[in-house]
Amino acid sequence: MYFASSLTFYSSHRSLKRRMTLKNSSSVTEFILAGLTDQSELQLPLFFMFMVTYVITIVGNVGLIILIRMNAQLHTPMYYFLFNLSFIDLCYSSVFTPKMLMNFVLTKNIISYSGCMTQLCFFCFFVVSECYVLTIMAYDRYVAICHPLLYNITMSNQVCLWLLGGAYAMGFAGAMAHTGSMLRLSFCQANIINHYMCDILPLLQLSCTSTYVNELVVFIVVGTNIIVPSVTIFTSYVLILFSILNISSTEGRSKAFSTCSSHIIAIILFFGSGLFMYFKPTSSGSEDQGKVSSVFYTNVIPMLNPIIYSLRNKDVKAALRKTLKGRIFSRTGAGFL
Repeated sequence: MYFASSLTFYSSHRSLKRRMTLKNSSSVTEFILAGLTDQSELQLPLFFMFMVTYVITIVGNVGLIILIRMNAQLHTPMYYFLFNLSFIDLCYSSVFTPKMLMNFVLTKNIISYSGCMTQLCFFCFFVVSECYVLTIMAYDRYVAICHPLLYNITMSNQVCLWLLGGAYAMGFAGAMAHTGSMLRLSFCQANIINHYMCDILPLLQLSCTSTYVNELVVFIVVGTNIIVPSVTIFTSYVLILFSILNISSTEGRSKAFSTCSSHIIAIILFFGSGLFMYFKPTSSGSEDQGKVSSVFYTNVIPMLNPIIYSLRNKDVKAALRKTLKGRIFSRTGAGFL
């Protein structure tokens, strides 16, 4: 009896002492982003490389947004979704790239605690939203190829708005889940994030409290936002493939394949790098591999998406030629006047 009460008292005292230690320890108010590499000879070349990548990303996505907005022939559900995809790519690459570029020119790249949580929140929001926009685009292709006569009814303006609203709602829910669970953690002494941005896994490594809930949230939210879109996309393209194989003319098959090829490439790049990032086995070099993988889906994919959809899309190229021709003629006419 005495031993049990003594053990209970000792356990309570130890728990209270631990809480007081965490409370009295200096709470982290800012983090230091370690960056992509600590090799000084690579800093300047990497700065210019990622600066060029970011400029191409901005020009490509803004250009595609303006092109879709200006040309009436692109005012269809397919390009409405592409418009939103470009908007998301533009926003989420801008969430972290400026801080990433600062890593290459500053000795210490400091980000405040609130700034770090804000960056994490917006990053999760746009990444999850992109998962579902890509899923919607796959469903749009399924309806267009498998049920062309019902396309205008199935993909009406109201349906498109509801689908995109659902995509952004899932992004918001994912961002709130990750950020909310991160805000409950305590960060005591360690404040160097082994990354170029405030990502989930590097932040969990710095916490001085239990991260069990956060790991469970990552497993559920990331798993849901990869498995559900992946299954939906896979099912859509299996049905599309069967429908294409039933097309008698070679020209019809070629046209159907060409409308899907760009989207398939974008999906493989995005989901492939995401799966490698969050579901890779833990190893000694996993942190460096994680940073390289995150560079791919945070920097390369937003740059490639407008290029993929432009170079492999006849409608976009035709609209671009029409727009450029119109501007040239308007300038020439203005010069004659």
